Amino acid sequence: MAHRLLPIVLMSAAAAVSACGGGGESARPVHGTAPAEVAGVGYTSDQLAQALLAELPGYQKAGEPDSGSYGTLKAIQNAARLQRQAVLDKPRCGTGRPGGGTVPADVPAALVTFAKQGQTVTQTMMGMSAADAEKQVDARVPAGCLRFRTKVGSQWSEHRVAEEPRGAIGEGSRTVGVVTTSGDTRTRTWYVVFRGRHYLTTITVFGPKATRTEAENLARRSLTQAARILP
Repeated sequence: MAHRLLPIVLMSAAAAVSACGGGGESARPVHGTAPAEVAGVGYTSDQLAQALLAELPGYQKAGEPDSGSYGTLKAIQNAARLQRQAVLDKPRCGTGRPGGGTVPADVPAALVTFAKQGQTVTQTMMGMSAADAEKQVDARVPAGCLRFRTKVGSQWSEHRVAEEPRGAIGEGSRTVGVVTTSGDTRTRTWYVVFRGRHYLTTITVFGPKATRTEAENLARRSLTQAARILP
């Protein structure tokens, strides 16, 4: 099974807002390590976990980092389940290539979440070849999917997506912003994906005051951290 990055982010935001949430869910460690090499990628999930951000000023870590194969990460499984539960008014925006390429479930990965009142930051690192990571960076949201609605349970949410031009974080990056309105609640999600040497990183900032500037600054911070740790 493969996972699409952006649709999972959108569905997670929709479900969290519909459930009057907004806080991150604590990750749990997964025993066992993903294969040492996948498609020529040398980083293991343990190595990626060591390269995650250890702290963020103003935030507290929401549980211990999770690592293993991408498809086994608790946050990814929860997000995929929420995606399956959501009803879209434009079904094609939840399938195919709305968010771009897919992430194979067996790639080595590590994830950590930080939280402060009303806002969460999640960093996910995936061992990936340059070619596969480039597909994620180059992917774009189709014009017809820049506005859509989702329903989780009986609650409808409206989403507006803004995608920035290709960026220069790491060896290439993309930034996507989503404003989700559910009843009287408005929440913002900023999503940055960038590629490094043999890995792909996503930074997701979710909350009513989430900004593009913070998301991109955190992406640069995580790039610096990875450069110190990964050989």
